[in-house]
Amino acid sequence: MKKLILASAVSLAVAGGSVQADEHSGTYAFDKKGAHQFITFKISHLGYSWLYGRFNDFDGEFVYDAENPENSSVSVTIDTGSVDSNHAERDKHLRSDDFLNVGEFPEATFTSKRIEVDDDGEADIIGDFTLNGVTKELTLDAEMLGHGKDPWGGYRMGFEAETEFNLDDFNISYEKLGEASREVEIIISVEGIRQ
Repeated sequence: MKKLILASAVSLAVAGGSVQADEHSGTYAFDKKGAHQFITFKISHLGYSWLYGRFNDFDGEFVYDAENPENSSVSVTIDTGSVDSNHAERDKHLRSDDFLNVGEFPEATFTSKRIEVDDDGEADIIGDFTLNGVTKELTLDAEMLGHGKDPWGGYRMGFEAETEFNLDDFNISYEKLGEASREVEIIISVEGIRQ
C-alpha cells in the first residue's frame, strides 16, 4: 500500500503553520461510533480483474506529537471476521484457513515502531503487522488530510495511509490464486477524536 494505514498525520509538522503545536498534539481515538473510518483492500483476480473489499470492524488510536512528529505512534486492531467483499460465499471462503483463518486468528494488528518524516512532511510509519499468526514489519505511507474543531466541541484529525504486501509472507498461499494474485493493496482512511 503505497501511502497508507493509520498513522499520526505527520505532515502537520509542515502544514501546522500558525496553529500552536499544543493545540493539536494528543491522543486520538478512531471515530468508530461515527463510522468515519475505512480499511479497504484491492487484489487481482487471476490477473483478469480487480477484487475490492473492506473490513467492517476495526478500532485503534494514534498519538500525535506536533513538535516532534517522529515521536508519534499508532495502533490498530482489525476483526478479520468482518471481511466484506460483497459476496457471501466468497467472504465465507476468505474467513477459512485457506486465507484469513479467522477461527484460529480472529484479529490482525498493526503497532508502529518508528515514524520517518521527509522534507515534504509526508510520513513513513514502520511497524509490526500481525496477520494469520505471522508478524512482519510493514511500512505505511501516510498523508495528513486535516485537523480542527468539530461542531460538537471536540477536536479531530484525519489521515489516509496505504501499503502493500505479499500474501505468502503471512502464510496465505492458496494455490488456485496464481502468481498474479499474490500482492494485496490496502488503504486506510481514519478520522480520530482527541481524548
